[in-house]
Amino acid sequence: MNRRTALAAALALTAGLALSACGAGDEGPHFQVDGAYMPQPVTQDMAGAFFTVKNNGAADKIVGVTSDLAKDVSMHKTVGNKMEQVTSLPISAGGELRFERGGTHLMFMGLKYKPAKGDSIGVTLRFAHAEPVKVAVPVRAVNYQPKK
Repeated sequence: MNRRTALAAALALTAGLALSACGAGDEGPHFQVDGAYMPQPVTQDMAGAFFTVKNNGAADKIVGVTSDLAKDVSMHKTVGNKMEQVTSLPISAGGELRFERGGTHLMFMGLKYKPAKGDSIGVTLRFAHAEPVKVAVPVRAVNYQPKK
C-alpha cells in the first residue's frame, strides 16, 4: 500500500467514524404509531380516533393534534364515567400511549364532511420536543373492534 492509498484509507475511516458518532448521541424521542383507526361517524358533527404511540427514545408529550377533517381536534381521557379534555399527554422514554375506546382518545368536533368506511384521514401529532408525526387513520365500520 503506498502513502497516497494509506492516507485516503485513513481519511475515509476517520470520516466514517465521525459521521457515525453524529447519530450516537441522538437520544431524543422517536415515535411510531400503530393500529390507527376511526370508526365511521354516525353523525355529521363528531368522530373519534384510536391508535397506539410507541416512544423508542427520550420522554416527551403530545401537546396538540390537527386534521383537515374537523374545525377542532382535541385529546380526551376517561376518568371513571367522565370524559375530560386534556392539553397534553406524556409518553415515557421507551413507553407507549394507547388511545382506545373507553380511555384516552381523540375527538374531532365540527366535521367538515362525514368520512365513510374505506376513507383515510390525515392527522398530525405535535410534541413538546420531537418533530410532528403525520398519521394516516383509516375509517372502519362503526362497530369495528381491533384484534388484541
